[in-house]
Amino acid sequence: MFKQRKNKTFNYQSRFSKENGLESDLEATKQRDFISKWKRSNKPKTRSAMSMRTLIFILVLLLICMYVLEKRYM
Repeated sequence: MFKQRKNKTFNYQSRFSKENGLESDLEATKQRDFISKWKRSNKPKTRSAMSMRTLIFILVLLLICMYVLEKRYM
């Protein structure tokens, strides 16, 4: 007489289900390969001979030396 509603159904498959293990393994290895390639390609190509900290330290020493020499000879 009255049309009753059916329960909702979904086509959800668990990420860890054992039914599609081979397919998910292939997809997982492809994804890992992509991630590793991406990480390798994003590394900086040029590496400076001295670190930034060393360059700043040398600059500060140079400024101190210039200040001392100017005070001494002026």
